[in-house]
Amino acid sequence: MSLTGSDLRNLVLAALALGICALLPLSGSGYWLGLGVTIAMFTALATSWALFSGPTHYISLATAAFFGVGTYVTGLGIDSLPYWGLIGIAGAIGAVLAALVGLATLRLSGVYFVIFTLGLAELVRQVITWVQNNSGQKGLYVLTDLDEAGIYWWLLGLVTAVFVTGWLIGRSRLGFALRIIGDDETVAAHSGINTARAKVLLFMVPGAVAAMTGAILAPRYVYIEPSLAFAPILSFQVVIMALLGGASRLWGPLVGVIPFTFLLEAVSANFPNQSTLVIGVAFLIIVYFLPNGFVGLLDRALTRTGHRREA
Repeated sequence: MSLTGSDLRNLVLAALALGICALLPLSGSGYWLGLGVTIAMFTALATSWALFSGPTHYISLATAAFFGVGTYVTGLGIDSLPYWGLIGIAGAIGAVLAALVGLATLRLSGVYFVIFTLGLAELVRQVITWVQNNSGQKGLYVLTDLDEAGIYWWLLGLVTAVFVTGWLIGRSRLGFALRIIGDDETVAAHSGINTARAKVLLFMVPGAVAAMTGAILAPRYVYIEPSLAFAPILSFQVVIMALLGGASRLWGPLVGVIPFTFLLEAVSANFPNQSTLVIGVAFLIIVYFLPNGFVGLLDRALTRTGHRREA
């Protein structure tokens, strides 16, 4: 795989942006650092979600399930294993769980897949709640000396890994196969592509990333319980942010994450009981007026500009 001049330019710009973002904890502002943690979290989740759902057009609502598993990996192991090791274990468990779910469900399509993935988080939450009730526990304390800056840098490293993974997949045979599957899965199967294997392999990426994100963020919550770790609203937030920016480009979800995070921050500060309503309205607006997100608007604008120049 050779790099073009455009690839090198994009890599240099991405490295500069990463270096600037890494300096945020040095600003001394707790507010902006907290906001940076939230943006980094949703960037990792939404971008990894788009790596699977963008080319395949399968809408997954399983993010909360994988995220919750990751938080509990850290909660259960923080007293006996190093933090970095728990992040890796969470990623492995998330990938395996995603593979199992994918093998069982990725033959489904449309609304059936959406419903199953939505129910997965609730199923896992109920199982963990039942186990904890039988053991006399209601939740887990996650006590470490890791501060907000440390969590932010861990998340930034994960975001970098997600973008590198997406860049490599987009230039691989797997990425090419998934684009064909997204256009027409029947044609892809007749072309000799193992569609089930390709979808399962890619579905493992958001599963692993969501679990690692949950593992990284567990110390931030200090006390975790099933209702917090497996909150279904997280899955919808990730989908909305990815669709708002545009799931067809690697950088698209980031364009949706930043404005929507600021919107949620403003709503939470001024109308704390209306967050769910805002998310619902935002979803309807995106589906009806921005089906391809901001990326789609940009592509249309560039296409019109090109046509005008040709004319």
